[in-house]
Amino acid sequence: MLKASSRTAAFDHRLAEAGEWLKTHQALIRRLQWVVVGFYAFLIITPALLPLPGRAAHIWTNLTLFAQFAFWGIWWPFVLVSMALVGRLWCGLLCPEGALSEAVAERGRGLAVPKWIQWRGWPFVAFACTTVYGQMTSVYQYPGPALVVLGGSTGAAMVVGYLWGRNKRVWCRYLCPVTGVFALISKLAPFHFRVDTGAWLDWAKPRGGQPETLNCAPLVAVKTMRGASHCHMCGRCSGFRGAVTLSRRSPNAEIVDVAGEKPKPWDTMLIVFGLMGLAAGAFHWAGSPTYVRLKQVFADWLVDKDIFWPLEPIAPWYLLTNYPAQNDVMTPLDGAVLILYILGFMLAVAVPVCLCLFGAALTGGRRLRAQFHHYAQALIPMASCGVFLGLSSLTVTMLRTEGLALDFIGLLRALLLGGATLWCAWLAWRISGKYAAGLARRLTAVLFIGAAAGLGAFVWASLFWKLVKM
Repeated sequence: MLKASSRTAAFDHRLAEAGEWLKTHQALIRRLQWVVVGFYAFLIITPALLPLPGRAAHIWTNLTLFAQFAFWGIWWPFVLVSMALVGRLWCGLLCPEGALSEAVAERGRGLAVPKWIQWRGWPFVAFACTTVYGQMTSVYQYPGPALVVLGGSTGAAMVVGYLWGRNKRVWCRYLCPVTGVFALISKLAPFHFRVDTGAWLDWAKPRGGQPETLNCAPLVAVKTMRGASHCHMCGRCSGFRGAVTLSRRSPNAEIVDVAGEKPKPWDTMLIVFGLMGLAAGAFHWAGSPTYVRLKQVFADWLVDKDIFWPLEPIAPWYLLTNYPAQNDVMTPLDGAVLILYILGFMLAVAVPVCLCLFGAALTGGRRLRAQFHHYAQALIPMASCGVFLGLSSLTVTMLRTEGLALDFIGLLRALLLGGATLWCAWLAWRISGKYAAGLARRLTAVLFIGAAAGLGAFVWASLFWKLVKM
């Protein structure tokens, strides 16, 4: 026992030293960020200037396919994994948008951040719009839409950085299309910068010394910070006033003990309607017989009315997929039915999940609104796992195209979905202890949340194993 305690203390010490290393090596981190910016710019701009790859092209022989694999096969899915493992370290150390936004903000106008930018609904709206637009333009398949989505986001980040906030990352905090997703997943991270409020209050400025200053670029109130949602893990605050330390924690701690202090409806919207509903629909539509049937019904109606223009691929590629040479085009009807299908799919998943959340909240008998939104946080493991599996399916497809069998993928997917379901149930059990009295009530809450998580698992499993025709 003594040896285990000693090893734990040694690990905690090394972890705190890692936080201090980040603080003292900010210049090195800045140089690394500019290397990432250069690599990022090259991979989003150059492929858009090249011809589309032929059928005989490979990832290792064609820059466009390599960039496609780098962004959608490696970057996106495994950045999500990093959020669950080490928090938003990607945001603080490597993200090109964050680095550019802050660099521009150093020389920008430094205006006060207006109230409309601070609207809490932007992360959900930006995620939903980006997801749907990406499907309409086939962003995963073609470099032009990738340049519009990624480059457009980066350009917007720089404009926002120039206008608002001196040396701050206003875009990252409020407007980035994935800031909400990253904030949710990072709640599962076993590491965070812990703030000792008592030490902060007891800190005394050295006699005759300069006042210690802190620039938190993502606009986190460090003094009162209790979670990792908005912290970019950059390390600048490590050791500040002797109160901030990079520390370990339970992966359940933030969801169970912090997330329920104040209801967060927009978090619930992003978890239930965004990640579990809309994102799943975005991966389902391409192979859906329901999508095909809907399109046929509307096409027949248009023909009966002698309305033919919605059946022609008249929209440019940056509005709807339009690559005749690749035999890949979308008509206005295709785009409209795509949006209708994704929104319908979102509601078909979100409504029963919300009913399960309401059922779980009823077991507590009071503070229904607070319980509803707190139990929604218990679904973060499933929401995160589903989106990771959806994005990594692109990775699997690309690698199989290159001749890799990857026979273990099916088992791995099943284990991840099963594990995420059990994790959601365990979180529900822990949360229920704060509201529900008695074993029966707590088990009932767990069953409701387990049903919601099980529905999420079924939705993603049906994508991989064709359990039902959606």
